[in-house]
Amino acid sequence: MRILVIGSGGREHALVWKIAQSKLCAKLFCAPGNAGIAQIAECVNIQVDDIGGLLEFVEREKIDLTVVGPEIPLSLGIVDEFSRYGLKIFGPKRAAARIEASKIFSKEMMAKYDVPTANFKIFDDLQEAQKYIEKIGAPCVVKADGLAAGKGVIVAKTINEAKQAAVAMMQERVFGESGNRIIIEECLQGEEVSIIVITDSKEVRALASSQDHKRVFDNDSGPNTGGMGAYSPASVVTPELFREIVDKVIYPTIGGLAKEGIDYRGVLYAGIMLTKDGPKALEFNARFGDPETQAILPRLKSDLLEIMLATAEQKLNRIKILEWDTRACACVVCAAGGYPGSYEKGKEISGLDKAAQMPDVVVFHAGTKLLNNKVITNGGRVLGVTGLGRTVNEAIGKAYAAVREISFRGMHYRHDIGRKALRY
Repeated sequence: MRILVIGSGGREHALVWKIAQSKLCAKLFCAPGNAGIAQIAECVNIQVDDIGGLLEFVEREKIDLTVVGPEIPLSLGIVDEFSRYGLKIFGPKRAAARIEASKIFSKEMMAKYDVPTANFKIFDDLQEAQKYIEKIGAPCVVKADGLAAGKGVIVAKTINEAKQAAVAMMQERVFGESGNRIIIEECLQGEEVSIIVITDSKEVRALASSQDHKRVFDNDSGPNTGGMGAYSPASVVTPELFREIVDKVIYPTIGGLAKEGIDYRGVLYAGIMLTKDGPKALEFNARFGDPETQAILPRLKSDLLEIMLATAEQKLNRIKILEWDTRACACVVCAAGGYPGSYEKGKEISGLDKAAQMPDVVVFHAGTKLLNNKVITNGGRVLGVTGLGRTVNEAIGKAYAAVREISFRGMHYRHDIGRKALRY
């Protein structure tokens, strides 16, 4: 099979790395890719939002299956467009991708189909939002409705902080049209975990649990990012708890979408807060998590391409069970100086070869590119350094040992990825 993966981040490097291992894969392309992906697949210079360019490439190169990594092309309706031409593609259609593209749609679906979640209220008027913040007090959570690269959720510790977040979204337009409407909701307390499933709208196959680290600095301090590291499995998620989340959150959501006439095929990612009242859904994404994918896929022993093909053809019942490596996996993100704020690009990265040669280590590239045969930084999250070990502690140790071999000017990373797991 000839495969195209769309995207250029660490998640896409992990997808390309795993798909390349499939016996079904004959030729692999990635658009636009990065310096790490270029070592496995042929990179083509087409941007993820250039739906016409991607369609033209797929038809010209006779691609058998397209795999969509990021949320932007999904929200633009790439799956609808490809399906119109009879092309096989892995990912949900535009109507289904609204589960991520609109937090308001997502919360309304949760309310309608009894998915446990935080109490919330929707606003399109700043003054009304400010009044409501004063009424409910802090802490509370302020969310922009639309896509905001993982940064549209502000957990406000004070009333003033919540009001400033509402002003930034609705008046200063820091997220553009994504902040036209906002959600203000109660702040749930507990541990957050990521539950990711693959579904063809009828069947569901759950991936291993994981835990992401959203804040930029150690001890969950500083602003939210796209994710600074992850590990799998999430030690706090027992088999019983996993089943409860799938039964109370995943199945009602996919079933609810079906009742709305929405055929959901692809990945459904649920961010779950484990509260004293049980698991509650924080948000949904319509694609693989980043960096959770980098911590999950090294543990997957089943053929990912086979699973994706079955999903696209709505024949997921062909895949009876997913096989997993019993070892744990940890991923540490090496970020550019200044991230998640403004950061510089073009810094040369050293130590990559040495890190990659370490046993049970994979270095996934995210914001990188090749310039004069040198790998340089080209994004905020630059690398996802991943280690496998018999225990979470051993996996963490291997990941950090590899991180210490790598350097570029301004590089920073959290030193406590996976520390929560060690309590269990």
